[in-house]
Amino acid sequence: MVKNVLLALLALTGFSAHAAVILQYHHVSDSTPAITSVTPAQFKEQMQYLADNNFNVVPLSTVVESIKAKKTLPQKTIAITFDDGYRSIANTAHPILKQYNFPYTLFVSVQPIQKAYGEMMSWQQLVTLSNEGAEIANHSWNHEHLIRKEGNETEAQWLARIEDNILRTEAEIVKATGQNLKMLAYPYGEYNQQIEAMLAKHGFVAFGQQSGAAGPYSPLTALPRFPVAGVYADLNSLKVKLHSLNMPVIAQTNSNPQLAQGEWRPEIKVTLDMSDINASQLMCFIQGQGAKKPNWLSENQFSIQAELDLPAGRSRYNCTAPSKTKGSYYWFSQPWVRPKANGQWIAE
Repeated sequence: MVKNVLLALLALTGFSAHAAVILQYHHVSDSTPAITSVTPAQFKEQMQYLADNNFNVVPLSTVVESIKAKKTLPQKTIAITFDDGYRSIANTAHPILKQYNFPYTLFVSVQPIQKAYGEMMSWQQLVTLSNEGAEIANHSWNHEHLIRKEGNETEAQWLARIEDNILRTEAEIVKATGQNLKMLAYPYGEYNQQIEAMLAKHGFVAFGQQSGAAGPYSPLTALPRFPVAGVYADLNSLKVKLHSLNMPVIAQTNSNPQLAQGEWRPEIKVTLDMSDINASQLMCFIQGQGAKKPNWLSENQFSIQAELDLPAGRSRYNCTAPSKTKGSYYWFSQPWVRPKANGQWIAE
């Protein structure tokens, strides 16, 4: 009863709206794959929009600390992140961000930097950006699929390897930059509950690639980000996401993204604080299967389930609902990862 009253009060004070939209970029370039890129012109346009419309652009660590401390964030708060550490960030994105005095975070993997893979920055470049205010954070040692076992690894051996991977990466970042933020971006957005528990044990927060605003209802080991690239780089569609709200999820069943063998049509049950949401306006989307109305089990709990098997690889359930009072959309996303029918993983 006390919890329900508290949640209602939080909704009435707008607490659920005082969250942050976290943007995820990779390349800022005209010559890199469109599926992971925005052009310099698009990036400039997006940053200009943030500046012209008085968005509150803050370091990602500020978002994390506010969520941890249950402190409200100003409306229209944005954090900007880049995965992998490509040179186009230093050469193209950084000067634009510097022009607007916008802070940002770089999630980097160690081995690609050490071996100078592809278009990766060097440690020297990363240290320079760090000295100019960029946050440098963890993206695993070699951008591995963290949920995949190697050979005949046991569960314990696999988890110990991933634990060592993340801790070694963090130590290398501390050595190079002096920063020890304990923030991890999951490579490919892949994680499971065992990894979440391990990270929580070591005081890490972690970020996926599922959509939504991050806030008081978000798990600290699966904070959402909006990917900005390819078809999702258009400013008109991005505007809606920039104003999105933290879906007030009180409880959820079946939140482990890694699907067990044969469980290709997962069902989830989600309990919401309905203070600012009309049940009739909530709509869900199954990736690759289109829109689907939720099945309401009670006044504040719904279920959603794919009608067809989810494909091998990564997919999502997304649910959105307009706010009754704030003129924006609440956004919820559940990621999934399934292996092939033979238990093997698809190639990347």
